[in-house]
Amino acid sequence: MLVGVPAEIKNHEYRVGLIPAVVQELVSRGHTVLVEKNAGVAIDFEDEAYIAAGAEIAPTAEEIFARAEMIVKVKEPLAMERQMLRPEQTLFTYLHLAPDRPQTHDLMTSGATCIAYETVTDNAGRLPLLAPMSEVAGRMSIQAGAHCLEKAMSGRGVLMGGVPGVEPANVVVIGGGVVGFNATLMAVGMGANVTVLDRSLDVLRKLDQHFSNRIKTLFSTTHAIETSVTEADLVVGCVLIPGAAAPKLITRDMIRSMKSGAAIVDVAIDQGGCFETSHATTHAKPTFIVDEVVHYCVANMPGAVARTSTIALNNATIPFVLELADKGIRKALEGNQHLLNGLNVCKGIVTCKSVAEAQNLDYKSSEEMLKTL
Repeated sequence: MLVGVPAEIKNHEYRVGLIPAVVQELVSRGHTVLVEKNAGVAIDFEDEAYIAAGAEIAPTAEEIFARAEMIVKVKEPLAMERQMLRPEQTLFTYLHLAPDRPQTHDLMTSGATCIAYETVTDNAGRLPLLAPMSEVAGRMSIQAGAHCLEKAMSGRGVLMGGVPGVEPANVVVIGGGVVGFNATLMAVGMGANVTVLDRSLDVLRKLDQHFSNRIKTLFSTTHAIETSVTEADLVVGCVLIPGAAAPKLITRDMIRSMKSGAAIVDVAIDQGGCFETSHATTHAKPTFIVDEVVHYCVANMPGAVARTSTIALNNATIPFVLELADKGIRKALEGNQHLLNGLNVCKGIVTCKSVAEAQNLDYKSSEEMLKTL
């Protein structure tokens, strides 16, 4: 199979779909890998390293899209990239389609087979290709939130861990999954007072067992969220419904009730955000202020630590990339239900039910569309 790796073009996005070590694995199995010139140079993966691994270097993205049978990326394709997709092509990347009607429309129009990292599953019902970026984003959320609390960022001027004789910051984490756990880990490590809310008692028990009396756990109700947010210096939204738009758990009225200079970090912004006042921002301009509350809503947070994120992502995607290349798309999807769960769009039809419901689109199951490949 001819696998193409274009350079990412989203604002301040330096990650790359395949690292040289994975290219070497593909080439050793008889596949051809085409990498766009300087695709990994910003994170010290030089073209020479790709050439040494057996890749060909293409001067432009246009050549990648024109030649490749499978495109491997990191972020969702932007409009100019979507126009280059072909019906016989497979796209393997993060898509986050539920809140993004224009992208869904373009992918349907392209006729391409589009497999989303974020809905691929494993035997335990987890999301193995979302997990590494969730770990990064969770840890980064506290780092970003701490910066937002500084006065230079219009924050409250509160130090996360305080100092002897001065209270530390109050941090509220909404959602105790992979993102929430890692956010809690960092916030506790920085010495903050941490409260975690979730609707799963099993999740709360695991957090309580891990962190013991270093955190407070609350069952997530509207009242519990309202009360916690009012007292918070920093609120981190870590809510996820796989493939679907994030629920708006924090309303505009709750934001108004927060302290002047408090901060929020909406890690769910890729799925539309869980704060009613959120809209996606970029690393170039990461924050905005609503009702004197600093909002950090960067849609590709892990891109800020692009080398760490790229290696972590490749560690997770490599078995799936190899399977798709070795077996071909149809056989790989037929033989692996977890990979088939990643199929979101196929031959102009949405195959992810939560995306179809979010956008009121027609839907056919992945199993049904698999017969057409």
